[in-house]
Amino acid sequence: MRVLLVGAGGVGTAITRIAARRDFFDHMVVADYDPARADAAVEALGEAGRRFTAERVDASDEAAVRALLERHRCDVLLNATDPRFVMPLFGAALDAGAHYLDMAMSLSRPHPERPHEECGVKLGDAQFERAGAWERAERLALVGMGVEPGLSDVFARYAADELFDEIEEIGVRDGANLAVDGYDFAPSFSIWTTIEECLNPPVVYEDGRGWFTTPPFSDPEVFDFPEGIGEVECVNVEHEEVLLVPRWVKARRVTFKYGLGREFIDTLRTLHLIGLDRTEPVTVAAEGGGTARVSPRDVVAACLPDPATLGDRMHGKTCAGTWVKGVGDGRPREVYLYHVVDNQWSMSTYGSQAVVWQTAVNPVVALELMAEGVWTGAGVLGPEALPARPFLDKLTAYGSPWGMREQ
Repeated sequence: MRVLLVGAGGVGTAITRIAARRDFFDHMVVADYDPARADAAVEALGEAGRRFTAERVDASDEAAVRALLERHRCDVLLNATDPRFVMPLFGAALDAGAHYLDMAMSLSRPHPERPHEECGVKLGDAQFERAGAWERAERLALVGMGVEPGLSDVFARYAADELFDEIEEIGVRDGANLAVDGYDFAPSFSIWTTIEECLNPPVVYEDGRGWFTTPPFSDPEVFDFPEGIGEVECVNVEHEEVLLVPRWVKARRVTFKYGLGREFIDTLRTLHLIGLDRTEPVTVAAEGGGTARVSPRDVVAACLPDPATLGDRMHGKTCAGTWVKGVGDGRPREVYLYHVVDNQWSMSTYGSQAVVWQTAVNPVVALELMAEGVWTGAGVLGPEALPARPFLDKLTAYGSPWGMREQ
């Protein structure tokens, strides 16, 4: 297998550090708009970097990405950029005859008149519209294959296959007790993506009703997370699992709730109130005269520390998991399937902070299953469309076991 990895930020760099320890691929091309980032990701691997090559590419330039895939004879494109670049990378992979993986799906657009009641363009709609072309090409586009979405979807499939006869609700619940020394506000993941998913109307699925939306940060609940994290208030947030799980797993209700914390929610609301969450460029006066066009959200991202650089100042654990309620063996049952990463462990073992490492390990596991012919298919598929047990077994073999708690 030959892999083109597009994006050498925190998650992309963590992918290279995990993949360098595995032998399922022949070569990995690490490409980024900033060639220094790609070079740094490869150089940091030392002797283990002999199977890696650094390149520059503009992820928005579909023709350039296609040419890079063809020049390096890559079998698969792994997208580690933010969701703005999903569609050009998705299209380039199809045109080049390569398979495709991403960790976030094509962007949504709220309903123009009833944004907090009805869906407009849903996450992933643009990709699923092209499913037929992927099927005809006999290529696999595995979408939403990070941790959330990704591992959380695998948990949903595992619960349906091995734990439950009937499922009433599947609820992804994400929480952490991470803290960053020296910063009053320092997101542990891409602020661009965090703003996108947290300020968009959350989506809920109900059998018989389908997908519908609610106001941001709605329906708060306190969820008790395992391994010492404890109780965290979680709220509804737009996320791909709610759009993916119902396509392949039968459940009466699917939700996603994120443990953001009151301070974080207030900060996001303030950014929205003053328009700093906007992606459309605005005109500002430039130093020395003239004007410049800048995206307010890009300015916010530039003013905050890069999450990938915070590992040495971060402490605590992060937990991604899927709560499932239903009937198993004829009796009511509730379980929480989860994966916890301790920042101290991920930093000492891989040199990557916990949140980006937890995101990065899952597409590497998926690539290995594809290389082994265990995960196969054609079309646009989510992780829950594929067998769960091989994935969970291999995740444990990577040294990062998952857990299950009866509720």
